[in-house]
Amino acid sequence: MEVMQRDSKKKNFRAHCLKRLKKASTKGVYKKDKIVIDRLYQLIVQSNARKIMLYLPLKMEVDLYPLIRRLRQEKKELYVPFMEGESFRVVKYRYPLETKRFGIKEPKNSKQYRSRKLDMAIVPIVGLDITHRRVGFGKGMYDRFFEKEIKNINKTVFVARELCYSWEIITDHYDVKADIVVTPQHIIHF
Repeated sequence: MEVMQRDSKKKNFRAHCLKRLKKASTKGVYKKDKIVIDRLYQLIVQSNARKIMLYLPLKMEVDLYPLIRRLRQEKKELYVPFMEGESFRVVKYRYPLETKRFGIKEPKNSKQYRSRKLDMAIVPIVGLDITHRRVGFGKGMYDRFFEKEIKNINKTVFVARELCYSWEIITDHYDVKADIVVTPQHIIHF
């Protein structure tokens, strides 16, 4: 019964957060994204991160393309999700990009990444609860990926245009947990 109640709360919380994110994605988007990107870049520099997993953004997610361009110029190793079934694996970021399921862009299939250590994983969120665990879009892809690869990821950074936070536990033990959260208003270290 408790699990069903938590799932219902999570579903309602996700819907509430998605509305807030859609609204936050209509005004001042460039400025918000620039603040987040500048903060992410500083974290990357401070952490001396060389191998970084990023995401290729959907419309309501922070646009990481300017950060990707800068990091590529600095010869960082960049990896992005490549969807496979109910999860994904990471592949080297390279052109051309193709639009796939859910409108997500990804490079062509590549076998170049084989469970190497990542210095940092930058992950989009819809919301976050008091345990610092991620509420995403509800597909579970990041959860399945992190379950297999968490031992190979040094630092997990959540990003969003607006922080949507639950003061009660609505996530499950397998939901991805943050080390740092970056929004235009906050940088939170856990």
